[in-house]
Amino acid sequence: MKSGKKVWLIVGIVIFAIVLAVLFSTYFRQAGEREQLENNLWAAQVLVPKLTAQKEDLEDQLAQARSLLDISRAKFPESVESIKYGEDLFEIADDCDVELTSLSMSNPSSKKVGAGTYSVSSFAVDVNGDVSDILDFVDALRAGADFQLPWSAEVTAVRINYADTAGTATINLNIYAYKGE
Repeated sequence: MKSGKKVWLIVGIVIFAIVLAVLFSTYFRQAGEREQLENNLWAAQVLVPKLTAQKEDLEDQLAQARSLLDISRAKFPESVESIKYGEDLFEIADDCDVELTSLSMSNPSSKKVGAGTYSVSSFAVDVNGDVSDILDFVDALRAGADFQLPWSAEVTAVRINYADTAGTATINLNIYAYKGE
């Protein structure tokens, strides 16, 4: 029986050694993982302030971009109106048998009169044609009857250069359109 006890002792020592080896292996693996996690945590703590500052910068850029978008959206309808004004001016010129050679516009502005607000666009229009046709064109602009939408024009200056019956003219005018409140 002595040999049976020795076998059991050897088997016990081997099992104990295997368990001890598994425990040491698990411990060292977990210690390595813990060190890696601590390094990752340290790196994340270093990055957090940088990322926070970067987020704030991006939020500021987003706010600026939205503001620019709002400004652009506000100007867009006025730009579309100015295209319509130009179309009407070309039609009036055609009806009066004058050639519209140049059309320039300043940025639209707002003018408040009483409870209403008006969009005011200033134009400089150059035309060529007979002097009588140029005068008809100026009268048509002043009367505003040929405008397609409810706009009103105010002729602010007319300069006519002529030789015999033909001439050129530069006409400055303001076009008013109702914007509402």
